[in-house]
Amino acid sequence: MRFYGRESEIAELLRIQELAFTDYSKMTVITGRRRIGKTSLIIEALARSKYKDNDIPTLYLFVGRKSEGALCRQFAEEATRVLGTLIPTEITSFGVLFRMFMEAAQTRKFNLVLDEFQEFSNINPSVLSDMQNYWDQYRKKSKMNLLISGSIYTLMHKIFQDAGAPLFGRADNTIGLKAFPTDVLKQIMADHHPRYTNDDLLALFAITGGVPKYIELFCDSNSLTVNKMINFMARENSPFVDEGRILLITEFGKNYGAYFAIIGAIAEGATAQHEIEQIIGIQAIGGYINRLVDDYQVLSKRRPILAKKNSQTVRYEIDDNFLRYWFAYFDRYSSMIELGNYAGLAKLMKADYQAYSGLMLERYFQRQLAETGGFRDIGSWWEAKGNDNQIDIVALRVEKNRALAVEVKRKQENFRISKLEERVKHLKEKVMPQYQFELKCLSLDDM
Repeated sequence: MRFYGRESEIAELLRIQELAFTDYSKMTVITGRRRIGKTSLIIEALARSKYKDNDIPTLYLFVGRKSEGALCRQFAEEATRVLGTLIPTEITSFGVLFRMFMEAAQTRKFNLVLDEFQEFSNINPSVLSDMQNYWDQYRKKSKMNLLISGSIYTLMHKIFQDAGAPLFGRADNTIGLKAFPTDVLKQIMADHHPRYTNDDLLALFAITGGVPKYIELFCDSNSLTVNKMINFMARENSPFVDEGRILLITEFGKNYGAYFAIIGAIAEGATAQHEIEQIIGIQAIGGYINRLVDDYQVLSKRRPILAKKNSQTVRYEIDDNFLRYWFAYFDRYSSMIELGNYAGLAKLMKADYQAYSGLMLERYFQRQLAETGGFRDIGSWWEAKGNDNQIDIVALRVEKNRALAVEVKRKQENFRISKLEERVKHLKEKVMPQYQFELKCLSLDDM
């Protein structure tokens, strides 16, 4: 699959590179969940650089889970090859290596990429203090374009955002890489499956959430219809079977049981704390939920639009579409996987698809509306009591006192405007009397 999107991120990386090579060394931190395309972004940006043919090398170093000494030997050999400067392989301290890189950048411009940087927190945390020392000492005397990427959100946040951390405030910019927007998903489908249906597009969004690596897997296997996507996932040796577990255990560590139970309960449909506690049989889970929302950013806390921040009317949702799908099927039906019953799992996924994708269609349109830039807030509205008093999407326009109320249906013919009018009337009476509303139904046809 060719490289898609990321034009603003590439422009920013090239802008900072220009400053690093004409002014003095700059540090850019690139964060994002596993499989989001951080390394691909760096490679693409450097390939587009006007400096790529000017004898300005790129030293790419992957921080694997090895001892510091083993990493340094590997890094020294690569640095000697790329920079053409002898770096002794006997060096066992990355701090010493980094000082040598900074010294080399006093006489030669180059890009230094440190991938999966957060692993230094586990290998030797003192590396971070050493880097701070040498960065502060040499930064304005050198011309290095330092690109740091990392996948584990909690560690990367701690390293660069905690006020007491050695590298706090050192990054010249931080790029948080997100999933592909809806227009890029459409372009990918048009390129790889020109006769795609909107249901195929919705399945790609619902399952991958726009994460590039997962999309690439579907494209490379020519699996871009609803049935082909499900068949590709639910099979022996599928790369998706263990993906959710691997993704989250790297964040949670060994004590992941309670977190998995909470996320699994939400995937089953529990949205309130008391409902989650009832399903998992654990009381007082508020601390776990707060960490999942604030520290790990796996869950989001939703309130009705315009509700006060201390409102107790709260719903918890799994933010990441792929994780939501993985918990709904691969985690929930793990016994079927253990029995090797992939055909049964695929049959179950296909039978559930319409109901599951109907809920994800709301997410699709919320994201699509957000991407237009014409709104200052987008959410849903519901009352704590009475399921009938809820509106799928309420979007506040940039213009004062104007809003859009949307009911989402897979099929337009199932929409009854009288019901939406009644709910909007109730919303205006309760919360938004000054607003003028535009009422609309959005369906598969509107994707």
